[in-house]
Amino acid sequence: LLNINVGGKLFQIACKVLAQYPITRLGKLALYTDPVKKLQLCDDYLVQKNEYFFDRDPSVFHYIFHFYRSGVLWVMDEMCPSNFVEEIEYWGIHLKYSQRCCRILFEEKQDELSEYLKIEKELEAQLEPLDSGKQFDGKFLGGFRKMIWNLIENPYSSVPAKIIAVMSSFFVLISIVGMTLSTVEEMKNKTGKMWMEQMEMICAIFFTSEYLMRLISSSSFKNFLRAAFNAIDLVAILPFYIQLLFENLGEADMLYHEELHKVENVSKLGKVLKLIKLMRIFRILKLARHSTGLRAFSFTMRQCYQQVCCLLLFIAMGVFTFSALIHSVEHDVPGTDFTSIPCAWWWAAVSLSTVGYGDTVPDTVLGRMVAFVCISFGIILNGMPISILYNKFSDYYAKLKAHELSQ
Repeated sequence: LLNINVGGKLFQIACKVLAQYPITRLGKLALYTDPVKKLQLCDDYLVQKNEYFFDRDPSVFHYIFHFYRSGVLWVMDEMCPSNFVEEIEYWGIHLKYSQRCCRILFEEKQDELSEYLKIEKELEAQLEPLDSGKQFDGKFLGGFRKMIWNLIENPYSSVPAKIIAVMSSFFVLISIVGMTLSTVEEMKNKTGKMWMEQMEMICAIFFTSEYLMRLISSSSFKNFLRAAFNAIDLVAILPFYIQLLFENLGEADMLYHEELHKVENVSKLGKVLKLIKLMRIFRILKLARHSTGLRAFSFTMRQCYQQVCCLLLFIAMGVFTFSALIHSVEHDVPGTDFTSIPCAWWWAAVSLSTVGYGDTVPDTVLGRMVAFVCISFGIILNGMPISILYNKFSDYYAKLKAHELSQ
């Protein structure tokens, strides 16, 4: 018998049993005759009791001990997968010795744990800026830059930082309201335009100051440019300056070009300015910097992109299938809107989404049956990912909120 002491608990196993598994640690211990090699396999050796001591988990070794006696490796659900894999790798036992049913469940549990750890790591990476206050130690103007960084990036650090965060959200809302009011007919007079321009100028000055403060307090210019929130900030302020540039160019064109060219340039310039002004709508994304819900929603979409893409694929398949069916049924009806399959795509899309505008409807009984099946399929299809997305969103939101409250 081989006397094995694992974590203070004594086990005795016949050497001939261990020799049946020569590639395992205890199998080598039973077969080796060189004392030096045996000592390399264990943590200690007690000469008086002839015991080989191993500083390992004795609760897991019970399953290793049972494996040598029965030839089957038990895998219990309550075990930590990482700890169990680490232990059996130490003893040199492969998971293939377990039963297939246990092995499948264990591998599924391993995958769940790996996915959980991956998500936790990505969450920590997303919250990393709140924990990086030590990045300015030993750098040029480190204390000043850290103070600015706390004011801009960490609203929970002080009352002024909280005020700046509230002001940032306030100016975003003011900018969006101003852009909305600028399209109202009553605000297109001279006085209204002047107020809108002044409001836009104030918002642009604030956003520019905020962006420059973030740039100054950044520890790495490369990482600053790669950050998604900083790209949103840049998009929020660029339209104002591009608009000023194009307006100045437009004035120059009016001075140096003929009348026909002036009309063409003004027309082209107006289209470009409309597109640039439309870019201001992206300023609303700045709210995500100070909104836990928006950040949790963005993180949920990134984590569930496979489910979302699969849903879009099913919707596309449904649109093509039901548009072909409704066209084959309705194309002979006089005055029908389903003159071709592409013309039926819109009807299939709004029916699958259960919106049903009613602008195009089937006239025949068979066409209405196809429409009923299409709507039923849309209800089932749209209901599938709701629970998955909501559960993950609530989980991520709770974790982000708990992290913010711990600051």
